[in-house]
Formats: sequence, structure tokens, C-alpha cells
Amino acid sequence: METSFWSGKRPEGVANTVDPDSYPNVLALINSMLARNASRPAFTSIGHTLTFADIDQYSHHFAAYLQSCRGLKPGDRIAIQMPNLLQYCIAVYGAFRAGLVVVNTNPLYTAREMLHQFRDSEVKALVYLENFAHLIEEVVEDTSIEVLIATQLADILPAPKRQLINFAAKYVKKTVPPHGLKPTVTFREALKKGGILTYQPPEDADLNEPAVLQYTGGTTGVAKGAVLTHRNLIANMLQAKEVLSQKMEKQQLGLEPGKEIIVAPLPLYHIYAFTVHLLCMPYLGNRNILIANPRDTETFIKFIKPWRFTGFVGLNTLFVSLMNHPDFAECNFSGLKFTLSGGTALQEDTGLRWHKFTGCRVSEAYGLTECTPAVCINPMGELSQLGTAGLPVPDTALKIVADSGDELPVGEVGELCVKGPQVMKGYWKNDEATRKAIDENGWLRTGDVALIQDDGFVRIVDRIKDMILVSGFNVYPNEIEDVVSGFDKIDNCAAIGVPDDKTGEAVKLFVIPKDKELGKNEVIDYCRQHLAGYKVPKQIEFRDELPMTPVGKILRKDLRREERSKG
Repeated sequence: METSFWSGKRPEGVANTVDPDSYPNVLALINSMLARNASRPAFTSIGHTLTFADIDQYSHHFAAYLQSCRGLKPGDRIAIQMPNLLQYCIAVYGAFRAGLVVVNTNPLYTAREMLHQFRDSEVKALVYLENFAHLIEEVVEDTSIEVLIATQLADILPAPKRQLINFAAKYVKKTVPPHGLKPTVTFREALKKGGILTYQPPEDADLNEPAVLQYTGGTTGVAKGAVLTHRNLIANMLQAKEVLSQKMEKQQLGLEPGKEIIVAPLPLYHIYAFTVHLLCMPYLGNRNILIANPRDTETFIKFIKPWRFTGFVGLNTLFVSLMNHPDFAECNFSGLKFTLSGGTALQEDTGLRWHKFTGCRVSEAYGLTECTPAVCINPMGELSQLGTAGLPVPDTALKIVADSGDELPVGEVGELCVKGPQVMKGYWKNDEATRKAIDENGWLRTGDVALIQDDGFVRIVDRIKDMILVSGFNVYPNEIEDVVSGFDKIDNCAAIGVPDDKTGEAVKLFVIPKDKELGKNEVIDYCRQHLAGYKVPKQIEFRDELPMTPVGKILRKDLRREERSKG
């Protein structure tokens, strides 16, 4: 259904439309936001803060260096491979200022995964944390990379803190494996050299030219590069900004420009965090607290304890790990006005616990790489509906279709399709995959099962490929996992379908127990109390951990692959 269906359904202060043509390209957007917010703090990492003016200067120097590199020209691709460090922000803005296309690269990739992405995107330059040099060394000769820029953990921090942290990482904690990779230049050298060069703004990029190649998580197959244009990025940033500008009874409920402190633990190489923390929050002049390793829960909490933070961006597994740590209760939640969840389904029990723990409701969002990523976001406060993905962001049309492709009415379950200015241009060098994903009218097939409620809120049921067919009945793993996560003896779980002689498929549940005395029959009894008979797992397997993406999304495909390998 068209965008008009949601007119009047959005909260006060949230417009129904945005203007993605309000800036000629992302570079113009960056120049504007850095200049406008110059005196404000922009990013804090490892106890050190850079203002927008600092970021402006550093990124100019980095851009000037990139422009001086022989063989690098506007439109070429540059890969950035590091966790949430100050260098990431400088490298991204500097790349845009040099007219390059950013390829966000997961630092936890294996050498095989790196090789696929570097070859497919034809990157000419790579900025990387030295911790991963040993893997890059294995593949770099088989790529088109000509410029290697190496950085260390604390490179932007002042001395002597910089030397102490970098020394400890390399020689005490030994987080930098031995390698023989020789970089073209170090990050600090690049900034120094760029500082004495003259920066020349590149010719204006067209709004429909690529700005970012964002590779899919590969949760359903080989990772593909989604071509996100300048217009896609500007549109989605403005769409998110509108939703976060919510008011209630004429009072400001949403974000106030220049006044917010946002905790940023999700990796910036993921498009969810990239759009929120490198575009939306800086556009509003707000400070981001970057967390380099959110899996180190104790250090994570140590970094955010001093702050009266007002926003928190995370996802289900992260919320659970924090609430399970005794020190998290010592954080100051008095200023927390919004918590945004995305990347994977928010389980109801987690949302209720977070609200009780922090006093702040979780606003669940839904998106995908191909949509830059935001498609739907829940309102803040009491208007948020737990268990839904919220309302579509402004200027976004949605429809639910049957297997035949026919549109279904409100309340019917089918595949969710999206149309809007945030939908990607297509997949990089893959016309066939693009045609399968986007029809001639611009509708993107998401591969997600969903329904649209009468009030306009959207419920994501599950991935089509994850659906389990038990005796002809559709069973959705999300529902099972949501129910089981409410069992206080279980820490985490995942459900998949396995072959069954009688029912075609049956549910197998993988469980990480919180109570080590928990038995399989106790889990099945709990499921029988809360699920229809055909949804109750036939098989239970206890695990110490589950396969996950670095963002915290459970990889059901890996569990299915394990089952198939058993014969």
C-alpha cells in the first residue's frame, strides 16, 4: 500500500515526507554538519574525545593524503576494516572527501571472506587495524589493493597514553599476531603527510552514484555488495532523523540537537550503526560514545559508567549480556530517553526486562542492508509497541504479497515488499540478483514474512527461508525463540527445522542453559504450556554457545548446515 496509508498514524513531530535532494551528495552533507557543529563534542573513544572541528581537520588531512596516492581517483573503492575507533570516523569522512566509495569490511572476517569482498568490490585501498594484518597478508597479493594504511588501537589518542595502550595491546595482551605485511603508510603518517598537502574538493558526485558498497551479512548465502547511493544515504539519514524528532503533547520527546549522548556499541562497519552514528547523530550535533569491543562486557560498562547517556543503540543479545552483569545496575539511567533495537528480532522478555531495569522502553526497528537500512522504527515512549517493528519511516511504501505476487489486505501474512528513496540501486556487478530482488516498479522483495496491522504498525514474523513446515502448518522460529527466552532457566536459544518421517519437518531447539541442572524434558514441558502441539520442539540440544554474526544475529543457516552434515 502507498505511503498515504500511514498519514496521520505517525506521532506528533514526525513528518510524512523527507527531501533526499536537499543536499547534492554525501560530501555536501558532511561538510555542512561538521561546520555547523564545530565546537561540539563528536566522538569519544577509550576516554578521549574529538570535537566536530577535530574530525573536520583530521578528515581533510586524510582526504588530501588519499588524493596524493598514485592510482587512486574519485569513484575508486576504499575498504575500511577496524572496530569502533576514532580512526573509523576520520577514514570514512576522509574517503568521502576524496571522492572515494566506502566498502565497510568486517574485521572479524576470515581470510577467505576478505578475499571474496576485496576481489568482488575491486578495492584499490585498505585502511586496517594492525591486529588483522596476518590475515590480510594471506590475500592481498590476489587483490587489486595498491594502498595499505595501517593503524593501531590508540593512534588518535595523545601521548603518552597512545604509546602505553598500543604497547600493551601488542606486547602484553598480544592481540597483534606476528605478520610480515608492510603497509604503504601508517594512519598517523597519512595524517601528517596530508596536513602539508593541499586538499582539492572532488567534482560533485551525482546523487545516484555509489557512495557505499555494503556487503550483506551472508546469512542466507554468499555476501553480495548492495550499492547504496548518495541519495540512499541522505534519504535514510533524514528518515531516521524525523522518527527521532518525535514530540508528545507539544513537548520534545525525541532527540534535541547538540544535547544527546549516545552509546554506540554496534560495529560501525554494519550499515545499522553506520547510518545512525556516522550520519544521523553527527547531523544532529550529538556525541557518540564508541565501544570498540562490546563483547567485553566488563570494560564496556566501565566506559559508559561516567556518562549520563541519553540514548542507547543495541540489539537483543547485547541487552541480555549487559543486564546479566552485576555492574550494569551501577550505570546512570536517569537521562535515558530512547533505546533503539535492530539487527535481529527483539525478544519480548528482553524488552520488558530492559524497561524495568533502565526505566526506558525499547523501540524496536526493522531494516536490511538493501534499504540503507531503516524501513520501520517504533515510536519512543508509551507509543512503542513491543513485538512490532513499528511504523515505516517517512516516504516509505510497504505491501504484503502472496507467493503469487498478489498484494494481500491488511492483517494478512505474506512477504514484505518495500519501496522508497532508501532502497539500494542494486547489487554490485550482479544484474541477475538485482532483477530477482527489485521489480520494474521499484519494489524490493525482503524475504521476510510480515503483516501490517490496522493501525499501520508492522509485525515481522520471520525469514521465509527459516520457516519450518510441520504437517502442513507454518512454524516460525522467532515465535518459538521468543517464548523459550521467557524461561528463567534459559540464557539463549535458536530453533530450526529438521527432517521428520511423520511430519515432514520437526522443530529442533538449541539451548544455552542458565541453570546447568536444566533437563530436556523440563524444556519440552515449558514449551507445551506455551505453544501449540505442532510447534513444540521434538529435539533439544544443549550448547555452550551459538553461531552468531559479529552483530549478534544467530546464524540458523550454520545450525542447519551442521544438521545436514550429520547425514
